[in-house]
Amino acid sequence: MDINGETLVETTISDVGTYENQEVTLKGWLYNKRSSGRIMFLILRDGTGIIQCVASKKDIGEDLFSRLGKLNQESSLVVRGIVRGDSRAPGGYEIGVTGCTIVSEAFDDYPISLKEHGVEFLLDHRHLWMRTPRQRSILLIRSEIIKACRDFLDGEGFVNVDAPIMTPSACEGTTTLFPVEYFGEQAYLSQSGQLYNEAAIMSLGKVYCFGPTFRAEKSKTRRHLTEFWMIEPEAAFMEFEEMLELEERMICFILERVLTGCGHLLKEIGRDTERLTGITPPFPRLTYTEAVGLLKQRGIDIAWGDDFGAPYETAIASEFDKPVFVTHFPTKIKAFYMQPDPDNPDCVLGADLLAPEGYGEIIGGGQRIHDYDLLLERLNQHNLPAKDYEWYLDLRRYGSVPHSGFGMGIERAVAWICGLEHVRETIPFPRMINRLRP
Repeated sequence: MDINGETLVETTISDVGTYENQEVTLKGWLYNKRSSGRIMFLILRDGTGIIQCVASKKDIGEDLFSRLGKLNQESSLVVRGIVRGDSRAPGGYEIGVTGCTIVSEAFDDYPISLKEHGVEFLLDHRHLWMRTPRQRSILLIRSEIIKACRDFLDGEGFVNVDAPIMTPSACEGTTTLFPVEYFGEQAYLSQSGQLYNEAAIMSLGKVYCFGPTFRAEKSKTRRHLTEFWMIEPEAAFMEFEEMLELEERMICFILERVLTGCGHLLKEIGRDTERLTGITPPFPRLTYTEAVGLLKQRGIDIAWGDDFGAPYETAIASEFDKPVFVTHFPTKIKAFYMQPDPDNPDCVLGADLLAPEGYGEIIGGGQRIHDYDLLLERLNQHNLPAKDYEWYLDLRRYGSVPHSGFGMGIERAVAWICGLEHVRETIPFPRMINRLRP
């Protein structure tokens, strides 16, 4: 960095400790400031952290000192100064300011000021809200969770294959589709990349896709978004039990990675990390029938064959201190492609993984039907036109094998790991039934 003809070390707040007692430059934004007369304390953030910059009138001159004193929150700066160790400071360092360039002076009506705001107001200003320390920490944890998913699956021999976002037919259910006009033809925003993954495994063996998915559910619960991101592994020759073990390993890998790399961020947002430590395989397992029995014992009115809503999932998961599998759901409440249990065709080889602490389903998956005749029968039972799934039926005509897969919604996993009340904080720009902006 060149300031006034001098070339100085340019660094970030997270790396200033490398340059203790040296003069460096930092680029960032003014988060807060206070003054005690002849000394001013500028709190600078740069995306990697926050640091206090101490400016003295005698060191930087009265003119610059005065200009800095008039700056509003979120003004952008290039600060020059000496890195000083300070055990009282966050991160253990502060900057003794020797010079500063004001890049842009923020207006004086910054909406997200350092005070309490209502949730709707914050969501209306999400583009600014995400600058706050808490939201920054959550997004950093989200990034680490995504990286951990990829690293785990890459390490297990899975290949990333991108699935299309616009599709000609339904995957999960025809009532939750977002229609899109596609050059005079009806298309839909993807509910899942699973069907395309099933095609890809016949080429590559083990694959996963990661991308946005869309569900037009008119739900206002704290667990639902209309647009969310999902990671979906699928593997040829992988049967039901092997799939459950893969899920266990992946969840534990993610937790270990986040606790190791983002433990300080979890604590900053107030997460009780003790609730996440010690989670190791195997996870508890209940069949759907056992889960219904458990709910009835707790006085909850439910009949065999009813789907589980959020209160049911919460009641089941509250019995355990780590994620729990609910398996062997009734065939009639699961998707058309689910493989029947050979010992009980009224149930499928499918499982939902419920997170503890009331966060509900974070993974859904199962073994897929690999028999052509049975799949065709299921399509007819679900009133799905076979002509729209001819390519999917081809996978059963030419070299079909037993195979399984699952999908994990990133936002629900982030909500659970961070201990958040609502998924709206888990994604940079949430899309909900009543929110399309910003």
